[in-house]
Formats: sequence, structure tokens, C-alpha cells
Amino acid sequence: MTGTQAVTEQVIPKPKTLPDAQTVTAVTHWTESLFSFRVSRPQTLRFRSGEFVMIGLMDDNGRPLLRAYSIASPSWDEELEFYSIKVPNGPLTSRLQHIKPGDQIILRPKPVGTLVIDALLPGEHLWFLATGTGIAPFASLMRDPETYEKFEQVIMMHTCRTVEELEYGRRLVEDLKNDPLIGEMVEGKLLYYPTTTREESPLMGRITDNLTSGKVFTDLGLPPMAPGRDRAMVCGSLAFNVDVKKVLEDFGLTEGANSDPREFVVEKAFVGEGV
Repeated sequence: MTGTQAVTEQVIPKPKTLPDAQTVTAVTHWTESLFSFRVSRPQTLRFRSGEFVMIGLMDDNGRPLLRAYSIASPSWDEELEFYSIKVPNGPLTSRLQHIKPGDQIILRPKPVGTLVIDALLPGEHLWFLATGTGIAPFASLMRDPETYEKFEQVIMMHTCRTVEELEYGRRLVEDLKNDPLIGEMVEGKLLYYPTTTREESPLMGRITDNLTSGKVFTDLGLPPMAPGRDRAMVCGSLAFNVDVKKVLEDFGLTEGANSDPREFVVEKAFVGEGV
């Protein structure tokens, strides 16, 4: 299956039976190893775009098996969207990848996270730096009007191994242009920079390499990062986060948090390949 052959299933929700249960409303399989799904949203849930919640399923012993997942839908959406990798032997994703519309998942409605606009100082350029399914919180932020109200330019750098693994992000960015809520805001403000590391594509290379070499700045016609102008959010594997943090610090940016806004933030609860 290729990214352009994504399959989506939809069905009318069933009644809830599990504690903290929400009903799966749609499932899209983007590749053999990547899928997204939408679930009903608890009426009491309020969250900031970019935050994550704990979701999961019951294990064979009837106990909840939960992991942190970034919410990929914006804070105004009536449903919740999630984007996940499929791990054959992963305790959770080996089960989660088989969900269908009408099934139920557990969702603990206590959103948290550092990838929120509030954790950054005001600036001009906002950089989203992600690998793989780390694009999920940025899928939320790219669809939030506040992102474009507070920054003059938004740059989405997303790196995967192959072209088809970029399809979820590519489709999302493409659809934003026709979005009735923020379509006009996105025009001219959102720059998309997708790269691959294994398969040949128009843009190649790791995010760290494209930043340190200056290639991305040249390609997009932007000046190198500077602490007085640029802000960044980082979401990927632990190794990726560490490497990008070093690059950003070399540009003079400092790491912040909800309680101490600075020039960049890193998500430390990212769902990796072991779940």
C-alpha cells in the first residue's frame, strides 16, 4: 500500500461500556506501518493544541494498557485525531493497529505537554521540527488559528525514511489551503519542508543536517535562526530530540517550558517505536 492509497473506514459510534471509553469514528491506514484514527471527544475535555493525553486498550488480563499520544486535531475539533506507528511486537500498537470504527479505546482526559504556544516567547518565525509520527502535535498546531495570529511565518520541517511515510503530513498541509477556518491565514505564512533519508525525493537529508548546513534557509529564502526572531518546537525520538536541541542551542536559542517560556521546547513524552 502506498500513501496515495490510504484507506479510511467510517461508521456510526456504538454506546460506551469501558471506563473513560471513547468510540473510534474513523481509521486511515497510510502505509503498512503508519495509521491515523479519530475518536469521539469527551464533552468535558479542554486542551491546548499541541498537548497529549493517555490512550490505550485493555490487556489480556483486563487491565488498561496506556501510552501518551499527542492529539493531532486542533483544540476546536469536535473529535480527537491520533497518528501512530504500527509495531508488530509492541505491547499497545500491536493491538491498536487493528481497531475499527465502532470499537472503543480508553482515553484519560487530562491533557498535558510542552509543545504549546504558551511555552514560547513572542517571535516572528515558528519552526516545527519532527520525524515520523512526531508530526502529530504539529498537525494540531498547524490547524489552530492562534498559531498564525502570533507568528509571521510557520515552517514545518518533517523528515521520514520514504516518500509514502510523508503522505499524512503532505495531505494535511495541502488540505489547509482550502480550510474554511484558516485557509486565508495559512496562505503565504506556512512553509512546508518535507525530506527523506533513504528514498530519493526532491528534498533529502536529516533535519539537523539541513539546519547546520544552512540548506533549508537557502531553499526557503529565510535568514539563519536567531534568538531574537526564531522559535522552535521539537518532537521525535529521544536521539533526534537531543541532536536537534544541540543544534538550536548552537543558534543561540534556549529551552523553555510552560512555567518558563523561552525560544524552543521539546516534547519528552513522545510515543516511540516500542509501544
